[in-house]
Amino acid sequence: MILSRAGWWTVFACLAGLAWIFILHFRSWILSRGKKLPPGNMGWPLIGETFYFMKPHPSTSTGTFLQKNCKLYGKIFSSHVFGQPTIVSCDFDFNMYVLLNEDRLFQSSYPKSVNSILGEFSMLIAVGDAHKRMRSLALNMINTAKKSTGFLNDIEWHALYVFDHWNHQQDIVFSKEAKKFTFNLMVKQLVSLMPGSPQSSQILSDLLTFMDGLVAFPLNIPGTHYSKALKSRSRILSTLKGMIHQRRNGNDVLSGDFLDSLITNTNLSDEEILNLVMDLIFGGYETTSTLIALILKFLTECPKALQQIKSEHEAIKRAKGKDESLTFDDYRQMTFTQNVIDETLRLGNVVKFVHRKTIKDIKFKDYDIPAGWKVLPILSAVHLDSSNYDNPFEFNPWRWQEPTTGKRFIPFGGGARLCPGYEMGRIEAAVFIHHLLLKFRWRMREPDIPMSYPYLDFEKGLCISVERL
Repeated sequence: MILSRAGWWTVFACLAGLAWIFILHFRSWILSRGKKLPPGNMGWPLIGETFYFMKPHPSTSTGTFLQKNCKLYGKIFSSHVFGQPTIVSCDFDFNMYVLLNEDRLFQSSYPKSVNSILGEFSMLIAVGDAHKRMRSLALNMINTAKKSTGFLNDIEWHALYVFDHWNHQQDIVFSKEAKKFTFNLMVKQLVSLMPGSPQSSQILSDLLTFMDGLVAFPLNIPGTHYSKALKSRSRILSTLKGMIHQRRNGNDVLSGDFLDSLITNTNLSDEEILNLVMDLIFGGYETTSTLIALILKFLTECPKALQQIKSEHEAIKRAKGKDESLTFDDYRQMTFTQNVIDETLRLGNVVKFVHRKTIKDIKFKDYDIPAGWKVLPILSAVHLDSSNYDNPFEFNPWRWQEPTTGKRFIPFGGGARLCPGYEMGRIEAAVFIHHLLLKFRWRMREPDIPMSYPYLDFEKGLCISVERL
């Protein structure tokens, strides 16, 4: 059989990839000679244990890969995933050691396939001063928004917009509705797009395709999830680039949004602006919508918690006028709601792990870790460890009434890469849940499980039947 030119390029790319993996494997073997590495198993030659590590499992568990290896080797062990020799850590102390030593001993190190999709200027990928600058801009935007009454009003408006489209006794795919809410809110805050506009609808469609390809096998040939994700990213960036061009040339009225601020108050290149805006859309849309969906699932399965949180929000409503908007004082009264959010983050594990690599030789306790090795701090394993939490697989928001509970709580990472929007996400979730509790009762149409792929999603979309109160 004679291969086409595209076929030969595919074969060449596969062979080059295998050769690169072999070079990395051989280099790491040389570097690790004479070192006392954590015990472990490197798995199959070249392939390692990547597929086993990435096997989908309920996000409320650590999965068979971690369970088996922790039982055999302990909470810190060696493996070979994502084409590199790797230290996998389910140990809180070592995880914090990694997170708090960013740019001194460790650096962000995502797989090349993820780099290609997110872009070289992405805040998730950038290191050193480039990361600090992008994160500082994101923090300024978020902190400004959090102090604004307009931001709180926007959250309420977008929550009510979603609910206004729910009919009496309607069946709802709740995870999809939560994503609509967070997406609409983010594009309104960042680039002043309203729900249902042609540009907003196109970005949302492309974002869903982008998510499918983010953890797909990195085979860039037509028809694959990875190839579609690259194209969807290009379309999103093209849409955003058109907005920048119009605003720079005075063809569009300045809206006072985050994009305007970046254009007028920074010296960022257009490419850097595009990546930062896309980072914030992606981060704010996915993680907060997942948190909201998890809250609904856990409350539905715990009637006692559902009744207590509902009573809290009814009391807030009674203390206000009929049509008065929420204030930040109201938000600060949602104390049990905060316990529910913390417990949801702990048990649901929106983010399972982060990617790092050593930038110099490391010695931790009795172990040696060579420079250049990948390190995976597993955040979810800390939250589901019985030595950190009593009955860790039980949804128990009352545990957060004890002041010592949160000492081993790292749902947003830590150190210099602590998620800049973590408090904003909590506010959005609390406001959405407030109006959901006061306007509807619901029941689960069928059992559903939050799955780690490793990004978190529900197998069936979390389908509920709602009844308007």
